Amino acid sequence: MAHGNHVRPGDLEITHVRGSGPGGQHRNKRFTGVRVVHLPTGITAIATERRSQAQNLDAALERLEAKLVARAHRPKPRRPTRASRSSREKRLQSKTLRSRTKALRQKGGGPD
Repeated sequence: MAHGNHVRPGDLEITHVRGSGPGGQHRNKRFTGVRVVHLPTGITAIATERRSQAQNLDAALERLEAKLVARAHRPKPRRPTRASRSSREKRLQSKTLRSRTKALRQKGGGPD
């Protein structure tokens, strides 16, 4: 099976469902789709795109694992930083140059 150590088989509820959409007789009479529910969290993953129930089960378990990993991810806390004096001066200098350039485009020719 495709599930790793995050998911215990006892925590899963696996249901076989009928896939919807095009596919004709084979699709309409076979229950090849798989819905997997992680009972502790209530997270659900569904796979119905393949004709094999085993392939759909593997796909659903992979999707469930990915959802659980995404749910458990905690981003590092952001720490506020301050701009250095030189970076502030550079930024203000570039803004001054930009404003002069724009002022020269005006009819009056800008302040001098």
